[in-house]
This record gives sequence, structure tokens and C-alpha cells, in this order.
Amino acid sequence: MKINAILPDKGRDLRLDLFRGIANWAIFLDHIPDNVVNWITTRNYGFSDAADLFVFISGYTASFVYARMMIERGFIVGATRLTKRVWQLYVAHVILFVIYIVSISYLAQRFADSELINEFNVAGLVDHATQTLGQGLLLKFKPVNLDVLPLYIVLMGFFPPVLWLMLRQPDLTMLASIVLWLLARHFGWNFNAYPAGAWYFDPYCWQVIFVFGSWCALGGARRAAWIINSSAALYLGIAYLIFALIMTFAGRFPDFGAMFPQWLYSAFNPNDKTYMAPYRFIHFIVIAMLVVRFIPKDWPALQWKGFDPAIVCGQQSLAVFCVGVFLSFVAHFTLTLSFGSLFTQIVVSLAGITIMTIVAYYISWSKRQDKPAAKAAKPPAAPAVPT
Repeated sequence: MKINAILPDKGRDLRLDLFRGIANWAIFLDHIPDNVVNWITTRNYGFSDAADLFVFISGYTASFVYARMMIERGFIVGATRLTKRVWQLYVAHVILFVIYIVSISYLAQRFADSELINEFNVAGLVDHATQTLGQGLLLKFKPVNLDVLPLYIVLMGFFPPVLWLMLRQPDLTMLASIVLWLLARHFGWNFNAYPAGAWYFDPYCWQVIFVFGSWCALGGARRAAWIINSSAALYLGIAYLIFALIMTFAGRFPDFGAMFPQWLYSAFNPNDKTYMAPYRFIHFIVIAMLVVRFIPKDWPALQWKGFDPAIVCGQQSLAVFCVGVFLSFVAHFTLTLSFGSLFTQIVVSLAGITIMTIVAYYISWSKRQDKPAAKAAKPPAAPAVPT
């Protein structure tokens, strides 16, 4: 079958690194309850938030990295490389899962805080440790805040055939993704969680933003350029963002929300995150459209040193994300001990972002040290034998 997708240009797109780094910081802040600093994150000013951005960029970068490999070296090679990445994600999740529950259990015992175990959904480990851990390995049991990585693992696991189709029929594949999303919303399809309930991020629904990222990477954004750059899209997009801001504030502030008709208020509150509400998906599309319109790939400001911390965190996203999830628990526990003072909220937020950034810089530096070592270890070429 003919390749109909448009492969992205070679070379790193710093916009992806920048926004993925910012998304990691925002996810860390959003995971800390009763924290005034997380008011700077986008979830407070519209329908979509950092999780949408993280999943979108994951789909975009997966296509960016593996599409050319699948074309040049075949489906099997591309699929095995994707599978290797899935294994890396799974190992990272297991390590984070173990450290997370051990830390929660230790602190709960150390400070005699039994509510901590219930709050972070690890109570099952007390009475049914073996079964609960087994379900954790199957991604069915997830402590609080450990939802994004299992979603990423599932989406990447099913991505090889999706990428094969996307390369050949990008628009049809995107349409099929939308149909699956709408059917899942209508029929309530979701993955089962342990010990009860369903996944917080429904993979059947959240795949649409992952596939949308892939579609944009493989020519969708270029084909839609006439829409993105139109005046109508600009004005309608801005109007929709303002409407989303108003409806989000209505949900945040009861007195303000009471000013609106109940049918209008209830249509957007609470925000349907589990099943990816259409208004949420549209909100993200509008943001992506405006970013593409006003921040080109060669935007000079991307070279500004002030963006470097976020860019480096985006480049080392997996490690930074895992560290951020763990630090959000530490920050929450610290705020609990300090009665959540404003000063402590600011300190733990800044400290967490600083630690995440240090980890990112260290990993980046470590990788650079490995490259010359690998070259030095390479045996010199044998001298030519004169004839």
C-alpha cells in the first residue's frame, strides 16, 4: 500500500521538548492538593490540562521517531523498536510503583497515619498484598496519581498497527480513532480497575488525542494549514478559549457558577476527564492550532536560555515524570505536616521543580559522557596494506 503520510522534517523540534517539560512540571503541581502554586497551571483556565498535552506530544513524538524507521526498515523492525520502548515504560512504572507504595506504607507507619494509606488507595496491600501487587503488575491496581504512565504504556503497546495504518491512510485512521472514541463514550467502554471501578483515563477515549498527535506529525497539521491560518479559525478559537475560561471559573467558584443557567453549568461541570469530553478535546485542538500558528519550529525565542530548564526536562521526559510523581507525594505529605502554610506550599513546589530539573540535567550530561566513550572504545581501522 502506498505511503500517503508526510514525514516530519528531520531534526529536533524544540517546541515539543519545551511544552513536554512544562507539562511535566504542571502534572507535578496538579498532583499536590491544596497548593496555591498549582493555580498557575492550565487546568484552572480551560477544559484541557497538562495530561492532554503530555498524551498528545507522546503520540506526536512516537510517530516522529518510529515512522521513518518503519518505512525504511519495515514494519517488524519498527514494531520491535516500539515494543522495546513499551518495555522501558513498563519497567519505569514498576520501579515507580514499588518505590511509591513502600514510601506511603513507611510514612503511614512511621507517623501512625492510617488515613494516608486510604488517601493514596493502597489499603488493599494490607489485607491482600500478593493479589494487589499482582494486579499492579497487570496495570489494574494503581495508587493515586499513578494513572498517566499505564495509559501511555497501553497506547504505545497498541501503536504499531495504528502507525502502519497512519502512514498509508492518515485521514481514515484519524477518523477511525474518532469513531472509537465516540462509541466508547456512548457505551461506557473502559478498562477494569482493581479492586473495583474503571481506569481514571479511559484508554478507548484517550487514544483519540494520542492518535491526533500522530496525525499532526505525519502531515495532518500541514494539510490543515489553510484552516489554522484563517481569520475565522483565529477568532472562533479565541472566543472558545474565553468561553472555556468562563465555564471553568464557574466550576471553581460556586457564587460565579450560580449566575448561569443550570443546563449550561452542568454541561461543562464537572469536567469529564475520564471519557475525554468533546468540549475538552476541542479545547486542546484550539490551543494546538494557536501554538502552531504563532510559534513556528524556527521561533528564535526557543534558543533563549531561560527556556533551557523546561526543554531539558522535556528531553528527559520519562525520568522527570517519574520523579515528579514521587515528589508530588512527598510534597503533599510535607504540606500535611506543616498544616499547609503558604510559605511551605511555595517552597515545596519550587523545590520539586528544581529537583526534577537537576535530574534532567544530570541524565542529559550523563548521556553526553557516554557518546565520546563509545567512540573511543571503537577499535582503530587497520592500516592499508600497500600493493
